Amino acid sequence: MSSEYESMWRGLGLNLEAHDALLGVLGKGYTDIYLAQKDRPEGMGYFDFVMSEVHGLRIKELVDEKEQGRKIIGSYCVFVPEEIALATNATLVGLCSGADFALEEVEKYLPRNTCALIKSAFGFKLGQVCPYLETADMVVGENTCDGKKKAYESLGTLMDNLYVMDLPQMKSGQGRDLLRSEYDRFKLAVEALTGVVITPESLKQAIGIVNAKRSALHRLAKLRSADPVVISGLDGLLANQVSFYDNPKRFTESVHKICDELEKRIQTDQKIFPVKTPRILISGCPMAVPNWKLPWIIETSGAVIVGEESCVGERGYRNLTRDTGTTVDELMDAITDRYFDVDCAIFTPNQDRLDHIQEMTKAYQADGVIHYGLQFCQPYTMEAICVENALEKKDIPCLRIETDYGMEDVGQLKTRIEAFIEQLK
Repeated sequence: MSSEYESMWRGLGLNLEAHDALLGVLGKGYTDIYLAQKDRPEGMGYFDFVMSEVHGLRIKELVDEKEQGRKIIGSYCVFVPEEIALATNATLVGLCSGADFALEEVEKYLPRNTCALIKSAFGFKLGQVCPYLETADMVVGENTCDGKKKAYESLGTLMDNLYVMDLPQMKSGQGRDLLRSEYDRFKLAVEALTGVVITPESLKQAIGIVNAKRSALHRLAKLRSADPVVISGLDGLLANQVSFYDNPKRFTESVHKICDELEKRIQTDQKIFPVKTPRILISGCPMAVPNWKLPWIIETSGAVIVGEESCVGERGYRNLTRDTGTTVDELMDAITDRYFDVDCAIFTPNQDRLDHIQEMTKAYQADGVIHYGLQFCQPYTMEAICVENALEKKDIPCLRIETDYGMEDVGQLKTRIEAFIEQLK
């Protein structure tokens, strides 16, 4: 892939030597973690191809779209409405923030005790290794936490196309009004970027595309609740990760093909894990590509992951957007209502998240919950205590894990996770 796309990467301003090193690590990790699995659904071949071309063919598609006049918008968070981007014929893609890179340079801008996700976003920019970032005409940041809020002040000095979105911190009427005003402001910014004015028809069509993608992921999630399990948690996570940067219509079709295959597996009792394998629900921080450390440890320690209570998981696709409005104003209200239901740990109070974790544990027939928090991620690591207490009252076993993107603690994590799995058995 390197020689085929080298001129394109050079044109985007990537550091080719560093980029080749990144792809080498990514390729080896994918081979060791994903391709080493047994009895994977044939439909996962599409996602294997996507990952083999993650910085190649998909980037070429985005470059071709730009040449045809289409704008590319990069996003770090599920609170950025894809519906608004699509309604102006723009493409929304997720940005790289799942691996450590250029840490020495990053720590010239950020304290060492900054969460890995924020440092990763800086590292990919400073290291010049993220073609999605360099392709974007607009990069949307959002102040979901204090770390991001302050980090964007520095990140804004490194790029001239950063747009920062303000988000409410409380589930209240005033909080909902703030979110609506911010989405109105984002709509105007995207219209100015693209030169396209959103109409009821274009917004309703965009809502339909995004709803279809979320419905496909919801279908996959329900099939993952089957007993015995017919798809690994790693492969389920991968589908969620790819949803952030693949073409939405093509992605939706590919997920439904996997679901068709999984339904046949269920009918023929084709299991991929032994009967009575402990079933784990992961809850907490998002896992962007290539953050596969914790799922890999879990599924090589005698358990299977049946769901993710995460932004890269059910929190990202749980609710659909109402499409019954006939005006832009009504449809913008529907978009606001849908995203305001997202139960991110930034919110206080956040009882909805505690309820959803318990509901998911029951729906996916999980035997226990592993709560995943990135080190120095205050919202999720602080809320982990509330999660554990709520689950204990329901006699649901819970293990709190706090880690980063590094591999130095793999042995320690594996010991703790194996002991937790033995407890579940």
